[in-house]
Amino acid sequence: MKISTEIPDFEIRPASEDDVPIILSFIKELAEYERLSHEVIATEDTLRECLFGERRFAEVVIGYYGNEPVGFALFFYNFSTFLSKPGIYLEDLYVKPEFRRRGYGRVLLLYLARLAKERGCGRFEWSALDWNEPAINFYKNLGAVPMDEWTVYRVTGETLSRLANAL
Repeated sequence: MKISTEIPDFEIRPASEDDVPIILSFIKELAEYERLSHEVIATEDTLRECLFGERRFAEVVIGYYGNEPVGFALFFYNFSTFLSKPGIYLEDLYVKPEFRRRGYGRVLLLYLARLAKERGCGRFEWSALDWNEPAINFYKNLGAVPMDEWTVYRVTGETLSRLANAL
């Protein structure tokens, strides 16, 4: 299903399994922009399994200008115990540099906000790198509020394995 937008020739399409190479290319471009290319271990096979396999862990929508994929958003559900409602967590939002400042990122975010409301979600959340001032200003201009009182913690790799084996 294609979703037409307020911008001529721009539409949002839910990704299909055939889009996995496009999704991986966007992930790699985003990682390069965020100076985190060294952390990307995703492959087409792992994405295919996680996005379109028996158990789907996330969803992706792709923004097209004409027939050219120009950006994407990858998101999944989280849950608020206080609200007793699901939420949508936006893991990645990316628009190719040559297509920025045309409103495509804004429309992708508006689409996800609408999707969150349609699916009965109580929240729509995401994170931004502290140094990414263009993104932070963009989000604030949309009315997003930084959650300064919360700190994200993460365990990965060997630390995750050690914790998992500690029980």
